[in-house]
Amino acid sequence: MSAGPPFGTGQRIRSRAIWAVSLFTAAIPPAVVGLGIATATDDQVNVAMPLALLFWALGFLFALWAAVPTLRYWDGLPGQTRWLGSLPLLSVSLFLSLALVVPLVR
Repeated sequence: MSAGPPFGTGQRIRSRAIWAVSLFTAAIPPAVVGLGIATATDDQVNVAMPLALLFWALGFLFALWAAVPTLRYWDGLPGQTRWLGSLPLLSVSLFLSLALVVPLVR
C-alpha cells in the first residue's frame, strides 16, 4: 500500500499550474503585437516575438513542473488537484497537435 503524497504537494502543484497558465496568457499580447509588426513593416528587429516565446517557454516549464508530481502522486491527490496539475500540459500538447495537423488538412 502506498502512502499519500508528501505534505504540501497539492499546494505546490496548484501554484505551479497557476503560474503556467499565467505565463501562457502573458505570451498572447506580445505574440499579437509581434505578428502585427512582422506583417505591417519590414523591420527585422522585433522584440515582441522573442518575449512571447520566452513567456511561452517559461509557462511550458511550469506546466512540466506541475505535471510531474501530479502524475507521480496521482492516486493520492484529490480530483481537482489532478485536473489542475495536468491541464496546462494537456493544453500545450493539444495546441502543438493542432499546429501540426491544421497545415496538413489544408
